[in-house]
Amino acid sequence: MPFAETDIEDEFAMHTTSEINREKKRKRTTGKEIPESSERKKKKKKQYQPNYFISLPITNPEIAGNIRAVQDAIIQKDDRLSKAMVHCGSLHVTMLVMHLSSKEEISIAVGALSDSKDFVEDLLKGKTVDLSFQGIDHFKNEVGFVQLAENDHTAILSEIAETMRKIFHEKGILAGEERAFKPHLTFMKLSKSTQLRKQVKKIDSSLYEDYKSHYFGNEILHRFDLCSMLKKKQPSGYYYCESSVFLGKSHEADFVKEALHRETQALLSRLSQIKELLSTPDVRMKIRKELFEDGHNLNNKWRSYINSGSPNE
Repeated sequence: MPFAETDIEDEFAMHTTSEINREKKRKRTTGKEIPESSERKKKKKKQYQPNYFISLPITNPEIAGNIRAVQDAIIQKDDRLSKAMVHCGSLHVTMLVMHLSSKEEISIAVGALSDSKDFVEDLLKGKTVDLSFQGIDHFKNEVGFVQLAENDHTAILSEIAETMRKIFHEKGILAGEERAFKPHLTFMKLSKSTQLRKQVKKIDSSLYEDYKSHYFGNEILHRFDLCSMLKKKQPSGYYYCESSVFLGKSHEADFVKEALHRETQALLSRLSQIKELLSTPDVRMKIRKELFEDGHNLNNKWRSYINSGSPNE
């Protein structure tokens, strides 16, 4: 199964399936583990660090709002943890992680994601997958996340993850490993700040005690993204996307509308900032001064032009 049990950034230190399988094969062939130099081990570890993942983005503002409320409540009790909070624009559920080392491999992964759409829609048979987020849990008191309520829809999501893993595997992209798929929604992690890790070793679960059974909202499954862990994030805080697939045509149209609305809002926000800047006394004074000076210079040039054309000159 995919290895989405740990947090995205924390998965960098883990080997992908290909490396693990090679280790097992070497042991089976020789009967013992062949010692390797530390330099070679470091090189292999770096080579197989995941740098891409399949994301199920969270687009319901109710979920984001509830998570923001939890984050604020925690920060009020321990402001050091403000550095651990995940931007609400990047909220997602990780389906698969993988290592893509070239443009060619990225292209293959894009194709695998595209191929996944038909298989997933065939699996769903027109049914809507309604994911319910309720309750808070943690990984080793280092990562805080919102849980998915266990039901038939969560079981379908696990089937989808396994189906996608097989499709990527058939394309030559080894994504995930034999680890139980535990979909979750990370909202806090100590790994976001090395400085914070020195100050806080464990997150005190009592900080979010009041929200341990809290209902955060539902997300209708409608999209999967192939995202980069390393490339610059979008202005919204969401990850850089190489490709996306939409489940159902209506959702694709909704995504276009959402993107247009987001761009329009960003433009309006920028215009509002410019308007506010222009309304400040200092800027208004500078504008008047420049207009007066320009007008004065223009009058002088006009007089000079008139005088130069006079027959008495």
